[in-house]
Amino acid sequence: MNTLTNRYLAATLRSVPAQRRDEIATELRASIDDMIEGRTDGGADPATAEREVLTELGNPDLLAARYADRRLQLIGPTYYLVWLRLLKLLLSFIPALVGTVVAVVAAFSGKGFGAIGTGLVVALHVTVHICFWLTLVIALIERSQSSVDLPEWSLDDLPDAPVRQGIPLADTIASVVMLVVTIAYLPFQHYQSWVRATDGDNIPILDPALWSFWLPALIVVLVASVVFEIVKYRIGRWTWALFGTKVLLNLAFSVPLVWLALSDHLLNPALGLRLTWLAEADTRNAIGLAIALGAAVVVVWDLVDTALKTRRQTA
Repeated sequence: MNTLTNRYLAATLRSVPAQRRDEIATELRASIDDMIEGRTDGGADPATAEREVLTELGNPDLLAARYADRRLQLIGPTYYLVWLRLLKLLLSFIPALVGTVVAVVAAFSGKGFGAIGTGLVVALHVTVHICFWLTLVIALIERSQSSVDLPEWSLDDLPDAPVRQGIPLADTIASVVMLVVTIAYLPFQHYQSWVRATDGDNIPILDPALWSFWLPALIVVLVASVVFEIVKYRIGRWTWALFGTKVLLNLAFSVPLVWLALSDHLLNPALGLRLTWLAEADTRNAIGLAIALGAAVVVVWDLVDTALKTRRQTA
């Protein structure tokens, strides 16, 4: 018969292990009959009592999960910390590594600045795949019948208390590498850029007229910044004197850059002969404004962050 009880039993049993269905069906039907009988003995209508009992039992899928001792979650507490630890480890270097390799290969293939976008897209795809496949594997392991022996936590697993470190070596190396790459790129783009004239000659990205003063001056500031990073690391912590020096170096680089960008003296005018979209004054002004705003945001952010570090380390 297609009664409410039979329908409820069928909906519940479809989600429990096959070997336990007869046992669960007998137990659940007996419970439902007893609950209905208890209500009808009190004078309730049988149909109304049946509906009230089944409503009280709730969603059959939830009931089936309780009978099967199955968690209704993707990853439970048993494997959650393992999943989180592996996810952090894999995401800490694999997307960046793959994206960088792809960007370098694309750059050597002639994509120019477009290689950066290609690398970012690939890195994003790798991130999504890592999250998906790791989560899927851990979820399948948790739902399998076999148990995985995980090492028990002990006090020996406690990490060392962090030692207050003023200037990390890794940060210094990263800053010096970035500065050296910037210094190298300024003359490099003059002889080898991603824009070529119709006859194959190189078209520099930056205005060659800047070599008369501004580009050498900016290189001097960058070299001074490299020396500053090394001295800062040797001192071992931020001081207000170092902060003041950093302010001067940042302004010495960013102020000329912003002025050149806003006055349309930064980019090579010859680019407009090859890239028609750069020939329009409005486009060049928009690019100059974007460069100026970007430089200003980076400088302000860097100085605020440095000021906070200096205050903490001199307190």
